[in-house]
Amino acid sequence: MKKLKELFSDSLVYGISNVLARFIGYLLVPLHTGAFLPSQYGVVSLVYAGLAFLNVVFTFGMESGYLRYAKDRDKAKDIFTTLQMGLGALSTLLVILLMLLAPLIMPTMNLVETGHENLFWLMLGILWFDTMVLVPFAELRLDRRKWLFALLKTGNIVVNVGLQFYLILELNWGIDSVFFASFLASAITALVIWMVTADMFFGRWDTPILRKALEFGIPFIPAGLGFVINEMLDRFFLGNYMSQETVTQLYGPELVPDDIVGIYSACYKLSVFMLLLVQMFRMAWQPFFLRNADDPEAPGLFKDVFRYYNAIAGICFLIVALFAEYIVQIKVPLMDAYIVGKQYWAGLSIVPVLLGAYWFHGWYMNFTAGIFIKEKTKILPVITLVGAGITILANLFLIPVYGMMGSATATLISYGVMAMFLYYKSTQVYPVNYQIIRTSLMMGIAAAAIYFLPMATEWFQSEWTGRFMMLSLGSAGILLLSIPCSISTRLWFLHNR
Repeated sequence: MKKLKELFSDSLVYGISNVLARFIGYLLVPLHTGAFLPSQYGVVSLVYAGLAFLNVVFTFGMESGYLRYAKDRDKAKDIFTTLQMGLGALSTLLVILLMLLAPLIMPTMNLVETGHENLFWLMLGILWFDTMVLVPFAELRLDRRKWLFALLKTGNIVVNVGLQFYLILELNWGIDSVFFASFLASAITALVIWMVTADMFFGRWDTPILRKALEFGIPFIPAGLGFVINEMLDRFFLGNYMSQETVTQLYGPELVPDDIVGIYSACYKLSVFMLLLVQMFRMAWQPFFLRNADDPEAPGLFKDVFRYYNAIAGICFLIVALFAEYIVQIKVPLMDAYIVGKQYWAGLSIVPVLLGAYWFHGWYMNFTAGIFIKEKTKILPVITLVGAGITILANLFLIPVYGMMGSATATLISYGVMAMFLYYKSTQVYPVNYQIIRTSLMMGIAAAAIYFLPMATEWFQSEWTGRFMMLSLGSAGILLLSIPCSISTRLWFLHNR
């Protein structure tokens, strides 16, 4: 229980920083959806998608490599210096290569047609600075300097958001402001964290450890690309593989495919609540399971972690999915704007599906423990590329018929398959009784609550009563399943004596 409290404490701190950062960052949604047309917001989404793809390549899996090998604190400085210098050289070469390929890349991001070629150069600057803080932030996590980590991450968001509000509202800049502010925020964060970790820069160069870290980390590149395909590629498909006829049939004649990209991206933001839970868990989980890898009781500990993760994820799912229509109608103070602009509400039906996809993503994160501990990371590219293939095929088949819901469903299917594939491989090399039937029932209860919501609303003749009833019943069922077997068996026995 002490170790579970340690994991919970670390997750809470990372969670507070992520919640605060995401909350501040979420103020950009009403700002952007109020200031930009859906087609303009679509361009912003495509550039962010490009950033996400390239960021995976730039990192070379060094974050995971550092967490894996720098846990030996006697050699941490040498490992830090080597990986930071190696990553700096590799990322600089990639920036130069992308500069040469700019005429080929910019048209695919719709930058030439819209006259926003300068966004590409800002994107390269953001990529370089974000790459160069990767190892320092990993050091803060490994050294459990969690409050400093939280402060720097939150500071980055505050600077970014503050600049965007000033540039858009005061100077009337267009979508250029989004990436100019991101560039300045990334540069300032890099300078600060380099100063904070300055003592780590004086280690010795160690070629073997760079080679070892690359061998461990490079499999994370295709793995990461697979995740980015799941996260971002649907924007490209929606913009290019959905005909105007389909848009008119599903959403009305006043919209075009570029509008659908913007609407989808804005409603996707509501799934951030589940993504936030997964991210705060991941930040604490990786260092935690590596620290406890040699503990003979670790498999039982990991089983308990997975069960409690699902209980929290289930309640998060129910709250957001049941009340999404009301969440978007919350007015942001001082802005006189909804959290998501009214013209974007046509995509709210995708929210429960995307929340389910991120719930499965959390399963995947849980199951990485055995793969990391046994250093079997070469399986990760296979799994994520399978997921990416499913995403591509499902989008191609579903988008022309179902539009945004097709994209969301493709994401759900992909994450589900990836999670179960990794579960099978992870338990082969590092057996853990994850109680997969019990946790699947938690998901089933959450899905049933959404499915029966219309019936409950009709029965009680009240939207709010029906939603709260489904929230109460769903939460009770999930929490009951989260009770350890021995306790639940004892309770059942006492009840039936």
